[in-house]
Amino acid sequence: MDKTSYPRIYVERTLALIKPDAIHKAEEIEDDILKSGFTILQRKLQLSPEQCSDFYADQYGKHFFPSLTAFMSSGPIIAMTLARNDAITHWKFIIGPVNSIRARETHPDSLRAKYGISELQNALHGSKSFHAAVREIKFMFPNSVIEPFPSREATEEYLSRHVRPTLLRGLTEVCKHKPLNPCLWENSKTWRPPE
Repeated sequence: MDKTSYPRIYVERTLALIKPDAIHKAEEIEDDILKSGFTILQRKLQLSPEQCSDFYADQYGKHFFPSLTAFMSSGPIIAMTLARNDAITHWKFIIGPVNSIRARETHPDSLRAKYGISELQNALHGSKSFHAAVREIKFMFPNSVIEPFPSREATEEYLSRHVRPTLLRGLTEVCKHKPLNPCLWENSKTWRPPE
């Protein structure tokens, strides 16, 4: 077996929201997302006012907080987990500045320039940092697992230690007994993993 060391594969994730003001352009926006090299892993619609308050808790106390939570719960939204190399930085780059009016002047090709109306109604949300992305993805998708993928070496070790020995013993028993329907045949002692 080749013992060449392979780099660890980790695909960064970020949270993206299509806000109520841009929901009618969701299909176009999702096309732009896919064309930018992202994979859309999960989707969800609509937040209650309470959920919006909890989601934007870090903005609590700011003058725009009531308007923000009212706006974000005023209609359907689409929450997505996006994945790609350097996802957070790339997503922030393609959505552009928070203020859509300023975005049209300074980043005319950005998604907020294209779909946003104002600073509040700016069409899209993006996680600001890795820690924010983890928190926001966990908020929207509580059952998400956001750990890095295991290394090639760890995967090979698991397969060698647990999967291959069990399969070898089980398949050897199938060959010895030659059951009529091997897919339905089972010998519980054979298929147990080694202890």
